Amino acid sequence: MDIPNLIRMANRIGDFFGAMPDQAEAQEGITNHIQKFWEPRMRHALLDFLASHPDGRDGDVQLRENVHRAITDNLERLRPAA
Repeated sequence: MDIPNLIRMANRIGDFFGAMPDQAEAQEGITNHIQKFWEPRMRHALLDFLASHPDGRDGDVQLRENVHRAITDNLERLRPAA
């Protein structure tokens, strides 16, 4: 998986939901979108990235704060079934 591309995609999702006035609803929207529309390989790659980069950063690649929080608060929910 192309991690920089996945991070860009996740950040775009975060931009969309970040415009919502209710931040709890925005966090839920980010989580739901990734859970429903990202295939398991994509979610595995994103979670593996976070396992090796807990702050969500690797050089120029960086998860936005709202995306990072949505993912880290819902790790088990986003982890694909084995």
